[in-house]
Amino acid sequence: MTDQPIDALTEEQAATEAADLRPQLLKWGQQYYDADTPAVEDDVYDRVYARLVALETAFPAIVTPDSPTQRVGGSARGDLPKVTHDIPMLSLGDVFSVDELKAFDERLRSNVEDDFDYNCELKIDGLAISLRYENGEFVQGSTRGNGQIGEDITANLKTVKSIPQTLSRPLTIDVRGECYMPKAAFLALNERREAAGKAPFANPRNAAAGSLRQLDTQVTADRQLATFMYNIADYEPLNTRTQSGLLDELAELGFTTNATYQVAHNMDDVAAYIDQYQGKRADLPYGIDGIVIKANSLPLQREIGATVKVPRWAIAYKFPPEEVETVVRDIEWTVGRTGIVTPTAVMDPVALAGSTVARASLHNPDYLEAKDIRLGDTVLLHKAGDIIPEISQYVAAKRPADTQPYPVPTHCPSCGAELVHLDEEVALRCINPRCPAQLAEGMNHFASRNAMNIAGLGPQIVSQLFDRKLVDDVASLYRLTTDQLLTLDKFGEKSAQNLLTAIDNSRNNSLERLLFGLGIRHVGAKAARSIAAEFGDIDHLMAADSERISAIDTVGGIIADSVVTYFASDQVQQLIAELREVGVNLTFTGEIPAADSEGQFAGQRVVLTGKLQELTRPEATEWLERHGATVTGSVSKKTDLLIAGEAAGSKLTKAQSLNVPVWNEAQLRAAMDETK
Repeated sequence: MTDQPIDALTEEQAATEAADLRPQLLKWGQQYYDADTPAVEDDVYDRVYARLVALETAFPAIVTPDSPTQRVGGSARGDLPKVTHDIPMLSLGDVFSVDELKAFDERLRSNVEDDFDYNCELKIDGLAISLRYENGEFVQGSTRGNGQIGEDITANLKTVKSIPQTLSRPLTIDVRGECYMPKAAFLALNERREAAGKAPFANPRNAAAGSLRQLDTQVTADRQLATFMYNIADYEPLNTRTQSGLLDELAELGFTTNATYQVAHNMDDVAAYIDQYQGKRADLPYGIDGIVIKANSLPLQREIGATVKVPRWAIAYKFPPEEVETVVRDIEWTVGRTGIVTPTAVMDPVALAGSTVARASLHNPDYLEAKDIRLGDTVLLHKAGDIIPEISQYVAAKRPADTQPYPVPTHCPSCGAELVHLDEEVALRCINPRCPAQLAEGMNHFASRNAMNIAGLGPQIVSQLFDRKLVDDVASLYRLTTDQLLTLDKFGEKSAQNLLTAIDNSRNNSLERLLFGLGIRHVGAKAARSIAAEFGDIDHLMAADSERISAIDTVGGIIADSVVTYFASDQVQQLIAELREVGVNLTFTGEIPAADSEGQFAGQRVVLTGKLQELTRPEATEWLERHGATVTGSVSKKTDLLIAGEAAGSKLTKAQSLNVPVWNEAQLRAAMDETK
């Protein structure tokens, strides 16, 4: 892309430049929309795209049918069913300055006789979706795709809690909106991915898109997606005739809409709204990348119409990228609890999006090499999804002449063991089970609140214990003495005794806390409790095979295989023996709801699904368990009864395919009344 003014170009020069830009934009678009792995930052794409638009506007004869300016979004994935949109799903035109916004307003008003208002809405950084309802029932959900043809993602969208399965009125409508991943869910997902040796998602938008395109609906359900609905293919079935009223009516129908919208009577109102939310952007629980301005009158929208790609009655004001320059002074490699070795750039501190930033994760060796970050580089720093400090790129003009590519380590920075790649992971791992850094991280997890809950045993104390060689594994915690603790920094008699008391109290924890605290891969707190309750003690668990463990409801084959592999290790067996020797409880002592062994549901496995009207899910579960049932979360051949409320989905379908008896809520209430 050149910086030459467009009005100085000949048509031949413009055609040549446009021909160079199109394949690059198409490639970036495919990576962004279809593969959910963006290769460049949004502002880089936007800048190049804006240049192509300007070239084609100035020289209409150079426009080609395959130009990115003639397409909407991406394509439809080959492994998902296709959906044809009866009314196309258009994208939005973009502006990047107040002057461009004013030009849009002047252009629109010049074609409209009467005065009109705008509706201002936040531009959610997610994936555009369409929801089809027939007689008030959700029947199909799809992506935008190329605007004409999208992907059928109905099953995945049914797992998104903010999407109503039944509307408050029996309307037949197509509602459009955005499916997004909240910032907190995005952070948690990337933490899980990196712990599993996988590449993190670049931003919440791509995380949401990747989640909706999963072939396994359980993956989608686990990712805590949310929606804001803001449009309708045809407004005729509704009562309202304004965009602001549309948002209110959608909310009445049961959809989640964003209440931050505001009617603007002029460009001053629009500018004030932009300033307000540009300042609030970092504090919102979801990502936004701009403001959408729409003509508020729905009949006016229809009158004004659209081009082949964008509506003429709306525009997106894109926030300028908030980037700052800083210098990389060091790259640190840290070893996590699971052995993953992660590079982190240490930089000159800079103020960015409301906080001071001096460190940014480089995630893994592939990421480091792709970005080509070197010591001494001046880099551009931004916050991915307004959350995570991330290096966009190095500034080539400021790179020191003598700099060299940063060497990826071959040995663990903590223990010196050779680093390896496992199972085609992008992560680099240390697999030495006695690695001090892993042991220290593992001890921090062991002492955490949801594990053994050893109050007062934090990372700084754990670090000192390892540095002074007072511990070498979690079992050695239970052999610590007052004299040893008094050698630690800022430790007196009282603090030493408090820590010893907390350690001693943790010996009596129920088995599920220990199982979670051991850090077995894939075993969370919920799975640990299910496993502990099923086997009762560590010996029965260690003797079980994968098939036996995976038979537990909510525990699948991946968790079962991980548990069997963990306890097959000689070092783990030695650790369990040491824990037994120091008096740590190895049995399940947690409370199990008392069940009526002769009750109507004695020995039966029951699954609840759908929305109950008169009971809450906990109330129904508690009553069923009191009357002998085991209430589980998934349907299998072992399920004895499914109780289905409103909008029951895949569990009902599976139960019917397995010939599992199905009750409705009225039948459950009748059973409850009989026992009174």
